Amino acid sequence: MRQIRLAAALSLSLAAALVALPALAGIRDPGVNRRQHSEMLRIHQGATGGALTGPELQRLAAEQRSIRVEERAYKSDGFLSRRERADLARDQNVASRHIWIEKHDAQRRR
Repeated sequence: MRQIRLAAALSLSLAAALVALPALAGIRDPGVNRRQHSEMLRIHQGATGGALTGPELQRLAAEQRSIRVEERAYKSDGFLSRRERADLARDQNVASRHIWIEKHDAQRRR
C-alpha cells in the first residue's frame, strides 16, 4: 500500500512537471530578444554618431518600448504562439526600417 501511494505521488509530480515544461519553454524566445538588443544598439549608434536628432531618437525608442510591451502581453499567458512570434517579427521589421530611414535622412544633430 505504501509503495502504491509513493508511486502515485511520484507520477503526479512527474505529470505536473511535464505540463509546466512546455509553458516555460514557450516563453523564452532568444530570437526576439536578440533582435531587440541589436535594434537598440543601432539606435544608440545613430544617437552617438549624430545621425539621429532628439525627436527621432525619442520616436524610435518609443517604438521599441511598444514592441517590448506587446511581447510581455503575448507572453503573459506563459506561451508565445507562432502567430504572436510572426506579429512581433513584423513589428520588428517595420521598426528596423524606421531606424534605417531616420539614420539615413539628411537631418543631422547639431
